[in-house]
Amino acid sequence: MTGYDELEPQTPELVRPYVITKGRGLPAEDQLSLITLVTATADHRQRPTRLSPEEQNLLELCSAGYLSVAEIAGHTQLPLGVVKILLAALTEGGYLITRPPVQRAPLADRDILEEVLNGLRAKFG
Repeated sequence: MTGYDELEPQTPELVRPYVITKGRGLPAEDQLSLITLVTATADHRQRPTRLSPEEQNLLELCSAGYLSVAEIAGHTQLPLGVVKILLAALTEGGYLITRPPVQRAPLADRDILEEVLNGLRAKFG
């Protein structure tokens, strides 16, 4: 017969998000959206060791270049809210640089497009 220990399900170690974020709240949506681009500052190699392992992992991930908040969450497999909180804290600490998403270009005026089309038709037949 099998022992009692063999019947227990194998569970991965779990750290609660509250512990990882040190109780901090979510940043404002306009501060970090899903498509906000994030990268490490130039002096990220001189970071202190007082950062948590999760923060160290985020800095290492962001040191390769710009990544969106959604990509970072996918790579770390942490909940999106936790990633946003950690990224906001690292940005406030001067370890990360964020770039807001590019604003959508305004749509062209229909009248102008029709004038261009009519001009092209008149010139080229």
